[in-house]
Parts: sequence; structure tokens; C-alpha cells
Amino acid sequence: MASSNGRKAIFITGAASGIGAETARFFSNKGWFCGLYDIDTAGLASVADELGTGNSISGKLDVRDRADWALAVKGFAEATGGKMHVLFNNAGIGRHGWFEDISGDDNDLLVDVNVKGVINGVQACLPLLKETEGARIVNTASTAGIVGSPRLAVYSATKFAVRGLTEALDTEFRDLDIRVTSLMPWFVDTPILDMGATEGSNTKMADELRDGGMEVYPVSLAAQRAWDAAHGNDVHYMAGKAAERARFFSRWMPGMLRKQVMKSVPPRD
Repeated sequence: MASSNGRKAIFITGAASGIGAETARFFSNKGWFCGLYDIDTAGLASVADELGTGNSISGKLDVRDRADWALAVKGFAEATGGKMHVLFNNAGIGRHGWFEDISGDDNDLLVDVNVKGVINGVQACLPLLKETEGARIVNTASTAGIVGSPRLAVYSATKFAVRGLTEALDTEFRDLDIRVTSLMPWFVDTPILDMGATEGSNTKMADELRDGGMEVYPVSLAAQRAWDAAHGNDVHYMAGKAAERARFFSRWMPGMLRKQVMKSVPPRD
């Protein structure tokens, strides 16, 4: 088994692709030891290969399953001497479309992965975080956690929940020497934007965004901001100028932001 050998260590969920994989690359390049966890074991193997021998440990993890969490955290602790400097609660899924076109099962899955998965992660990792000086929890939220996002309604609700959980735990864990922050990206070029507007649709969310003139940012920007979230003094870390604008307008000009959101909604077929 690979060992951290005294290096700082980060536990990353959703590490097989997108923001999770890119964050692993970023932290590894900074000399960190990475724990890579996902349900996509082939993707994990590819990322671990990139990082090089001895620089990571990986394992299958369904964030909905507390038994999976216990096993993953046990293996991580053995590799790091019982330390976890950062928990990056990044695993998440999305569903895009009119509310009535998204099934109840899909809505359940969104809540189970995006909200319960984050809660499970905090509960499973807290003992290691308590034993690590200056530990951090970084939760991936979204700009959709600042303003309700049409045709991403339940996804948006889950990200509001992650934002609220982050703020509450950051206050609650101060006496434990654990900071809790969130990464709040705008649309980032990851597999989640391959969602179709409807089941079987050839039109993907990424296509609609670009056709509508929306910014889609490179995943490298999100990884940089994940690093900032693991080291800075703020609670929420926006990724992308559009995300910064959304936060500004939500605070100072909510009416204008609401009008902009309304304009972005296409007519129903």
C-alpha cells in the first residue's frame, strides 16, 4: 500500500473525473498525497496512473453508503498515519430539465448523493480531522446554491443545502480546529454538463449554455479555487467571474438578478 510518508493528505470524492480528478492533479503537483474515491474504478485507475506510483491511494466509494465510507476512511488512515488534512466532499450528480420531466427516483438520487453524501463524509472523516492540526473540509456546492436555478430546481436545492451545512459546520467546528469551506463554481467544463435536457436528448446542457452565450470555465480554474478553499480565510470560494457576479447581485441587487434569471428561461415547447 502507498504511504503519505509525512506529506499532507487530501481525501477526494468524485475523483475519477471532472473537478475531483483535476484537484487531485493540482494537489499532487504541490506535493500532497491523494486519496482517490469514486464509483468509477476505471477512472480512478487512470487518475492514479497520472499521479504516479506512491502518490495516491484509491478505492471504490458510493457516498450514499456509510459502510463504504468506513472502509475507505480506514484504508486512508492506514496510509497517512491517522491524518487527514483536507476532506474534499466533491462527489455530485445533476439532472437538467423542467421539474415535471425529472422523475421522483432521479430527485431522490440527487438528494442522496449531493446532500446525504456530504453529511456521510463529514461524519465518517471527523475522527481523523480532529486528529489533524488545522484540518479542512471543502464541500463542492455551486453558484446554483446562491440563486435558484430553473430547470435545475432540485439540483439547486441540494446546493443550497450544502451551502447552509458548510456555514453551520464552519461555526460549529471552530473549537475543534477544523475549518469548513465551500467551492462554488459557475458552469465548469466537466462530464456533468453532458446531461441532456430530456432523457435520450441529443442536446446537452453544455450545448445550450454555449448557444445562449453563457460562460463555461475550464476545470483547472475550479481546481485552483479548491486549493484556495483549503487554505484561505473565507467560507465560500467562487470559481469564475460569472460566479462572483452572481454572488454580488444576490447580495446587493437581488431584484435585478431575478430578472436576469427569468430572461434565461426558454419557452416551453
